[in-house]
Amino acid sequence: MIDPQTYAIAFIVVLLVLGMAGVHVAAIMFFIAFATAAYALGAGAVLNVGNLAWSTQTDFILVAVPLFILLGEILLRSGISDRMYRSLAAWTSGIPGGLLHTNIASCALFAATSGSSVATAATIGTVALPAFKERRYDERMVLGSLVAGGTLGILIPPSINMIVYGAMTDTSIGRLFAAGIIPGIVLSLLFMAFIFVATVIRPSIAGQGEPHIGWKARCLLLKDLVPPFGIFAVVMGSMYTGLATATEASAFGVVASLGLGAFYRRLSIRMLHECFKSTVRTTAMVTLIVTAAFFLNFVLSVLGLPQAIATWVKSLGISPMQTIWLLFLIYLILGCFLETLAMMITTIPIVTPLVVSMGFDPVWFGIFLVLMAELSLVTPPVGMNLYVVQGIREPGGKIGDVIMGSLPFVGVLLLMTVLLMYFPQMALWLPDYLYN
Repeated sequence: MIDPQTYAIAFIVVLLVLGMAGVHVAAIMFFIAFATAAYALGAGAVLNVGNLAWSTQTDFILVAVPLFILLGEILLRSGISDRMYRSLAAWTSGIPGGLLHTNIASCALFAATSGSSVATAATIGTVALPAFKERRYDERMVLGSLVAGGTLGILIPPSINMIVYGAMTDTSIGRLFAAGIIPGIVLSLLFMAFIFVATVIRPSIAGQGEPHIGWKARCLLLKDLVPPFGIFAVVMGSMYTGLATATEASAFGVVASLGLGAFYRRLSIRMLHECFKSTVRTTAMVTLIVTAAFFLNFVLSVLGLPQAIATWVKSLGISPMQTIWLLFLIYLILGCFLETLAMMITTIPIVTPLVVSMGFDPVWFGIFLVLMAELSLVTPPVGMNLYVVQGIREPGGKIGDVIMGSLPFVGVLLLMTVLLMYFPQMALWLPDYLYN
């Protein structure tokens, strides 16, 4: 029998060493799973990988992943984000911080139609950066707001990360989506509050400021907010009225987005080809990681290692909240070296049974994990959103500017995570209300 303490330490060490060496996370998980199975279970368990791969890739819940990815790709190429940004810019023009607030609000609204943080940062960044050229905003603050706003893509539903977590832990996707709404709104407001305070203290952050826009013009621009709100209503409304499951709701969203693409005269064979190609590429990466994670989950469950680790942690005499603080620190470290989805998937099989055995709600822990994943998106050296925003800048800019601009928002994310730890009803109230 494998000693759980030794295995847990070896697991983290192998994960960090191979991750820093640049080995793909799916290969790392397959390596750990195969090595563990061959050592402790024999050839039969190793050969079971084929059955597990088939059952994982035909899981009805996971069909929602490519559909939500396709939904985001269609909206990205339909020109909806440009109109949405212009409308929100009119409504935030009178607030200290101006277009910096527009960055956050646009990311939050686009996140409600896309399940990816990277897609959110890239889409809004592409639209937003040209608007700042002549306005003399503080460049670091502009870049930081885009990096931070992009993280909302996996917290505000729909969220690919939540779907994967729900599939791996047998947690209701509908409850997870509902649980992400209030924390997503609160985090958006915290980002905007920081921008407001920073601009009041140092007005030069907002450059020349924004011209006043009348109420009539603002109201006319509200029509450009209808498409993203409409998509969100179709997806979430069909789920919470009982009309559709999460997977079926994602299909409704795709159909609605195709209708919007046709309405704005952007729908074409070439556009669909680009959407499908990008969707297949992203889905293949996610599916490979998820398949490896399910095999690792199978091996660990057969050995009873999650339960053994939970028993060991309890024997240490630390309280449940101290355990969460320990996981908080571990995830901060892992997030510096592992990609977001990879960090979640590799640790879920071990960590979730431990947390649930201590009395924590799996829905709450799913939101906690997503917040930790958001932190990994903005912390160097592997923070994906940092490189996404750097990649859409004009050539010649330094990555250091993006990192320095993001650091204050890392503090806001840390504050949000602590708030969730001590006020769990922030995540649990809405799903309890909707489902009970």
